[in-house]
Amino acid sequence: MAARSPRGFGQYGGVARALERVGERWALLIVRDLLAGARRYSDLKAGLPRIPTNILSDRLKELQEAGVVRRVPTVRGGYELTPLGRTLEPVVLELERWGWATLGEPGDGELLTADALAVSLRAAFRPDEAEGLPPTEYVLHVGEVSISAIVAGRALDVIAIGPTALPQPNRRLAAIAPPDVLELLVPIGGFRELLDGGAGDAELTVGDDALLARFHRTFRIDPAPDADAGESAVASVA
Repeated sequence: MAARSPRGFGQYGGVARALERVGERWALLIVRDLLAGARRYSDLKAGLPRIPTNILSDRLKELQEAGVVRRVPTVRGGYELTPLGRTLEPVVLELERWGWATLGEPGDGELLTADALAVSLRAAFRPDEAEGLPPTEYVLHVGEVSISAIVAGRALDVIAIGPTALPQPNRRLAAIAPPDVLELLVPIGGFRELLDGGAGDAELTVGDDALLARFHRTFRIDPAPDADAGESAVASVA
């Protein structure tokens, strides 16, 4: 059992215990990026450019002590999620969906990494819709990063591609070569609209409107039910 945090909340409950382990700033973003596979310290720093190096080191140490992250002997300077850390995946995906309700437009200097893009697609994936559709590969070029998502029935396999892609685990759907391929060029600001069900400023480079409609059936994040009401309330108070 992982040691309790010395900065505990003094509460005996699951939420309190979870936040003692992964509630510090940057911790869940480190977990998010490690969901894609093992990462070196330098990879994590590149994906989180605003995190100070000392804070990254502290968070990795804390996550190791909490039993969430471990060193990878075969990767110099590498880290990966433990089995316990892997169980945080549905938590991260649900937070991704929740966060989209108030995402807004990209701020100055905000970037979208391949690992973040992959998590967004996994959060948006609708296996019930995909189950009745033909196997399809979706290739997205969003800003400076690119990913490939193969969907076959209720299964989804997402990896980063291109010259800047970091090492990925072997594809689970490697034996499938879908005949249907959709490839899109999407500005960062248009990615939200794409997952909202619109086309935004996306440019079709491979495929057609029918495949784009299939994408929208397969990937979608609905806004929170009261997101608009909350924004209106804030505006009226201001």
